[in-house]
Amino acid sequence: MIEFEATIIGLTHDGRGVARIDNKATFVPGTLPGERVRLVYHKRHRKYDEADLVGIVEASPARVEPKCRHYGQCSGCALQHMAPAAQIAAKQRVLAENFERIGKVTPDAWLPPLAGEPWAYRRKGRFSVRYVAKKERVLVGFREESNPRFVADIEHCEVIHPALGPKVGLIAALVGGLSAAHDIPQIEFAAGDDTVALVFRHLAPLTEADRQALVDFGKAHGLAIYLQPGNHSTVHPLWPEAPRLAFAIPAQDVELEFLPLDFVQVNAGMNQRMLARTLELLDLQPADRVLDLFCGLGNFTLPIARYAAEVVGVEGEHGLVERASANAARNGLGHASFQVANLFEDQRNESWAKQAWDKILLDPPRAGANELLEYLPRKGTDRVVYVSCHPGSLARDAGILVQKGFRLAAAGVMDMFPHTAHVESIALFERR
Repeated sequence: MIEFEATIIGLTHDGRGVARIDNKATFVPGTLPGERVRLVYHKRHRKYDEADLVGIVEASPARVEPKCRHYGQCSGCALQHMAPAAQIAAKQRVLAENFERIGKVTPDAWLPPLAGEPWAYRRKGRFSVRYVAKKERVLVGFREESNPRFVADIEHCEVIHPALGPKVGLIAALVGGLSAAHDIPQIEFAAGDDTVALVFRHLAPLTEADRQALVDFGKAHGLAIYLQPGNHSTVHPLWPEAPRLAFAIPAQDVELEFLPLDFVQVNAGMNQRMLARTLELLDLQPADRVLDLFCGLGNFTLPIARYAAEVVGVEGEHGLVERASANAARNGLGHASFQVANLFEDQRNESWAKQAWDKILLDPPRAGANELLEYLPRKGTDRVVYVSCHPGSLARDAGILVQKGFRLAAAGVMDMFPHTAHVESIALFERR
C-alpha cells in the first residue's frame, strides 16, 4: 500500500480524526486535530474514505500514551490517546456545534465542564463472549475496533470497576472451563456500593458442575452470580441466595436499590456531580411542584424530593417504576410518586400532563423528547432542566423550547464516559 501524509482537521462523532484529501473527507482512528500524520487507505467510498494511521509526523500537544495495553484493538475506548482535559474540551465543541447547526441556538452562558476520575469508573456494562476455535479458548470483552463481528482478546480493562477490570481474563478462563462454554453469548455486570454482580446469559440449561463452578468463582472473588436463561424477566440469583445491589447519594441522604439489568448511570462519581449540578440549576424552593420525566429508578426524583413540596416521576418501564416507588418508601419520601407512561406516545390527557408544574426535569434516551414538547411544558412552568446523552437530540429540542418561549440560559458537558466519544450534557431553559 502507498503511504501518504495528511493533516487532521477535526474529530468525528465517534472520535476518529478527519483529514480532507482532494476535497473528500478521510476518517482516521487514533489521530487528533492539528496532527500531521502518515496514512494508508483502508477503505474507499464514493463520498468519504477510511485510512489507517502508519506514523505521526507532528503530534498534537494533547496526545498522551494510552494506558490500556489493548487500546486500538478493543472498541470500548476511542480517545485514550487524548489527554482527559482535551477530551472534555472536544466534547464541549461538539455540543456547541450541534446547538448552532441543528437547534440554531446559543446558550447565554457555558457551564464549566464536569469531569471526574477517568479510570476504573464503569459500574455497568455488557461483555460479549465467544468461543474461538482457532485459539481453542473463550474470549470475553468488548468488540474489536477493526471488526465488530469479533470479540477483542483482552485480559484487563482499565475503565471498568476495579473489582472486575483486572479479572476479565479470569472470567474468560472460567467460561472456557464450562461445558456450556458455547452457549454463553454475553455477561452483564453491575456494581453497587457493596456488591458487584455478573449475569450469565445461557442458551441451554447449565449442568450442576457448571453451576458449582460459577458459585465457586463468585465466592473466591466476592462477586454475586446471576443466571439469565431467557429474557430479562428470567434473571435470578445463583449465589448468594438474595444479593442486594444499591448505591447511596450521600448529599441528599438517599439510597437506591436496583436489579442487575436495571438502567443506572454508568459512572458513580459523575452521577454525584451531575445530581449536584441538576439540583443547582433547578433552584428548588420548598413550595415547588416538580415533574421528572424519564425518571427510571428515581435517581433524580428522590434527591429532588428532599427540597420540593411534591415530585412526580414518569417512566415507561413498569419494573423501574415499581422499584422507584419502593425506593421512595424506603427513604421515607412520601411526597415522591411515580407513574407508568410511554413518553414516546401522546400522553397529554394524562392527569400529570395536565397539571401545573413549577419545574420540569427531562432525562430522555438518545431519541430525545420532541414528542413530549408538543404538549409540555405548560404555562405554569418557568424552568426546565434537560439532561442529555445525545447532543443532536438536545440541540433539536432546545430549538423547540426556544420557539415555545424559553431561553437557553446555560449549557455544558459532563464527562460521564471518559476515553469515549460519548457526549453527556445538561442545559437550563428559563421562561422569557
